[in-house]
Amino acid sequence: MKTASLINNIQYHETRPTIQVLLDTENGKEIRIAFKKDQVMKEHKTPFAIVVEIFEGCIDFGVNGEVHTLNRGDLISLSGGVPHDLTAVKDSIVRLSLNKGDSAKRVEDVVKGS
Repeated sequence: MKTASLINNIQYHETRPTIQVLLDTENGKEIRIAFKKDQVMKEHKTPFAIVVEIFEGCIDFGVNGEVHTLNRGDLISLSGGVPHDLTAVKDSIVRLSLNKGDSAKRVEDVVKGS
């Protein structure tokens, strides 16, 4: 058994979203992304399907050039290879569920390039 918390030990970076792997299991990875208002993850694609949950706050989630405003409690799923971007409308906590074959480093690289 493994446990983690979406609300404990949250750290925010002043200029970009903060990535933290909460769980790494045999089936996948659960990642917390902490955004300060107006922080961005530029357009990128994932090699595998993902599920994104807005745990707290509000995110403008762009998919193929169309923006979807997601609020606390909202979920969105995407197939691999779909271009998307995220912009924090206000301070937000996002839970990202990754396929086991995907890597947290890839997500960190997206954030660092934003």
